[in-house]
Amino acid sequence: MIKIPVIFEDNHLLVVIKPPNILSQGDSSGDPDMLTILKKELKVRYNKPNNVYLGLIHRLDRPVGGVMVFAKTSKCASRLSEQIRNRRFKKTYLAVVHGKPAKEKATLIHYLLKDNKTNQVKIAGQNTQGAKEAVLDYEVMGATNGLSLVKINLHTGRSHQIRVQFASIGHPIYGDQRYGSNLNKPKLQIALWAYEIQCEHPTLKKKMSFTSWPGQDEPWNKFAKLSF
Repeated sequence: MIKIPVIFEDNHLLVVIKPPNILSQGDSSGDPDMLTILKKELKVRYNKPNNVYLGLIHRLDRPVGGVMVFAKTSKCASRLSEQIRNRRFKKTYLAVVHGKPAKEKATLIHYLLKDNKTNQVKIAGQNTQGAKEAVLDYEVMGATNGLSLVKINLHTGRSHQIRVQFASIGHPIYGDQRYGSNLNKPKLQIALWAYEIQCEHPTLKKKMSFTSWPGQDEPWNKFAKLSF
């Protein structure tokens, strides 16, 4: 059993740290996934005889680690999903990218088109059929040895959005084999991390914030002394 660190839990929410390289939800590969692992954990922890409800509110790409929020009731799932639709569910990421963006702070706006057969996403024209707007803000937090740490506020949750948008401006994410293979050696771990989630508690209505630093592995250790 894969142990998933828990940041916060009450009767409505379960907030955890997703380890890299685990699926958010099961697929045809049959590999371990967060939803199944956590349901089994809850069933054992609370000695539940029947199936456990756990709502998947959002996803992280398989190679990406960091904060994930799950709903323990259907009512909670509905209210959190509404926050996502209204963009009140705030997601902040950290990424280490190759090079240094020309602007310390900027907003990136692109239109993305996904090929579901290849699971590949590309930049498309605004009027391209099926293309969806992708918006993020970033700030460069530090730079060293040809790499930069960027803090990213995600305004839309498109598939592979951060990875594609930074690759499109010439700064692919460290370790990203799919969108930065020309700069990344095989088997490198992608340096993209779900750093913070801000949301409103579904019943208490108070604002909550959950954070997680990605650890001391390469290349994160190059930026460990930064504080923000």
